[in-house]
Amino acid sequence: MLTFPLINDTSRKIIHIDMDAFFASIEERDNPELIGKPVVIARNPLETGGRGVVSTANYIARTYGIHSAMSAKEAYELCPKAIFISGNYDHYKAISHQIHEIFHRYTDEVEGMALDEAYLDVTVNKIGATSAVKIAKLIQHDIFNELHLTSSAGVSYNKFLAKIASDIEKPRGLTLIEPERALAFLSELSIGEFYGVGTKTAEKLEKIGIKTGQDIQNMSPQLLADLFGVFGWELYLKANGIHNSPVKPNRVRKSIGKEKTYGKLLYLDADIEAELEKLAERVAQNLQDKQLKGHIIVLKIRYADFTTLTKRLSLVEKIDDSKTIATSAIKLLNTINLQGKGIRLLGITTTGL
Repeated sequence: MLTFPLINDTSRKIIHIDMDAFFASIEERDNPELIGKPVVIARNPLETGGRGVVSTANYIARTYGIHSAMSAKEAYELCPKAIFISGNYDHYKAISHQIHEIFHRYTDEVEGMALDEAYLDVTVNKIGATSAVKIAKLIQHDIFNELHLTSSAGVSYNKFLAKIASDIEKPRGLTLIEPERALAFLSELSIGEFYGVGTKTAEKLEKIGIKTGQDIQNMSPQLLADLFGVFGWELYLKANGIHNSPVKPNRVRKSIGKEKTYGKLLYLDADIEAELEKLAERVAQNLQDKQLKGHIIVLKIRYADFTTLTKRLSLVEKIDDSKTIATSAIKLLNTINLQGKGIRLLGITTTGL
């Protein structure tokens, strides 16, 4: 088998800033009466017939098992005394802009991933600092002093490690992973903690004996590639501390979409439309988080026999609201003769961003 040396660029200084329960923290800051209470950013399921998705929850609400992307109905069942707030996305966006202004005091190499998180390359920076940790602390200080919000930071030589590091000591944390200890750190990390590895993928990996980073480090990269394709090869690189993707200040998204596979097939129009409304809410939330709008809605349907079809609709105006996205998807659905076929998967994508 052909072998070649793995090239690892450890020269860069990357910071990942992740705001602590961003939306909920803003609501607590603006309304101190909420402090000490479980706060969930989602429409109250008692007022929506159980519909709605959790954008985020404060740390008190999280102790009840509530987390982002969970249905508001499930969140209410876990904590009936939680305070549900629909959220003010325009307000959150404005504060996100203020946070980015703070980032740009130190570097223009800023890649925003959502309203509440960003990567910064401070290898070369505006204050001439040699320590990325020092810059991370200054940023956290500025955000807290000026906006009265807390953030967590991860510092390392690549984006993958910085992202993982920022989650280690939440809230208000700062974690540094130096090049010389990256392999040892990754070897002890459970596979589910690898950023980009979802629950189902983690289960598949664990079934073949891969439970930690060390298991990946000891595995043949060729075998991983054979089993999981490009993802397997990338996982091998990451487990060995290699992720040379640069911070991309002008990253352009071509589309934003969400899809869901159903264990129990969908047959009834009412059930299908309800699921499309849920997907529309998630797509809208993602668009709003990234401050994007689109004018093309794409509906994806996969039947029980795995036959897949897509339909698209062009709108006159660019939109980012769940109601218009859902209405458009349902309009597309009504052009399809389902013929009583069970639906295995539904998806909604917005393009023309």
